[in-house]
Amino acid sequence: HKGQKEAAHALGIPANRTLRLVVIPQALPLIIPPIASNYLNLTKNSSLAIAIGYFDIVATLGGISLMQTGKEVETMSLVLLIYLCLSLCISASMNFLNHRVTLKAR
Repeated sequence: HKGQKEAAHALGIPANRTLRLVVIPQALPLIIPPIASNYLNLTKNSSLAIAIGYFDIVATLGGISLMQTGKEVETMSLVLLIYLCLSLCISASMNFLNHRVTLKAR
């Protein structure tokens, strides 16, 4: 809010400290959920990047293991579990961060 910036300047707080002490703490709770969604989408969509030559978990683990063992279901289940663990770790860490920065009612 513009009034909060004016109040900070009236108290003699410089612009960079106003940003750090007033603006960012209020913006963080609004920023964290979309960032978490973007991180999860990036993780899940990285398996689609194999089409353009980016070797990730699907290409290395899925391709090499599948060619060596010939067990499709087990290999793809392992790839699925790796992506599930990555997604759950990202989601848990972002939920923890979101919980830490939410504004507490007094």
